[in-house]
Amino acid sequence: MRLVVKVGTSSLTHGSGKINIRRVEELCKVLSDIKNAGHELIFVSSGAIAMGVSKLGLPGRPSDEATKQAAAAVGQVELMYAYDREFAEYNHTVAQILITAEDIRFEARKQYFTNTLNRLLEMGVIPVINENDTVSTKELTVGDNDTLAAVVAVNTQADLVILLSDIEGLYTGDPHKDPNARLITEVDDIASIEHMAGGTVTSLGTGGMASKITAAKMCNEAGIDMLIMNGAYPDKLYEAVEGKKVGTRFISGK
Repeated sequence: MRLVVKVGTSSLTHGSGKINIRRVEELCKVLSDIKNAGHELIFVSSGAIAMGVSKLGLPGRPSDEATKQAAAAVGQVELMYAYDREFAEYNHTVAQILITAEDIRFEARKQYFTNTLNRLLEMGVIPVINENDTVSTKELTVGDNDTLAAVVAVNTQADLVILLSDIEGLYTGDPHKDPNARLITEVDDIASIEHMAGGTVTSLGTGGMASKITAAKMCNEAGIDMLIMNGAYPDKLYEAVEGKKVGTRFISGK
């Protein structure tokens, strides 16, 4: 299969905002093994701004655009250094692709992006994709990396998109507030569950459940299944790839 795996900031960092070294090591190990099994892997990773905030010793996510972009510039180096080191342990090469909305909006630029991505996959490289937060503005932003993962999947005709989040999946209510909230394991009618989407989940990340449902719509309309699962347990990616029940799977009905 051709897989697009997106990891959110909360799955890469501790509550302190610093990198969760053990989590990153485990994630890269499992993804390397999945690639060794013959699957093609596209990795969409958040975390640049959070890494930069930690590296620069800032008290929290910046509110002004210039500081946010500066933090992203610092953090992107830190993020790619970690991925390059970890994937190299398992003899895999990574490549970095940073894009803005214009790279998707304009057909010629989108074609260059897709051509490069496909060539990297042919060469056995793991593309690590993130929005270019150092230059992205309100007019140029893709929106969030849930949407970016869906856009990448649609344009590369992926077979499955997996969003690694800080919760198990979509619930009937807010599991942090409602003790009776239960996990929905499969969704084949997105319109019926849109009211369950909340807003931003963490102070360091930008994507909440609403953005994940938007991403699921994009994927399903293109005939691609999408899965939301907890990024705290990288080993469960094996079950996800094998089609076993884990998290919430949005069925495309292709």
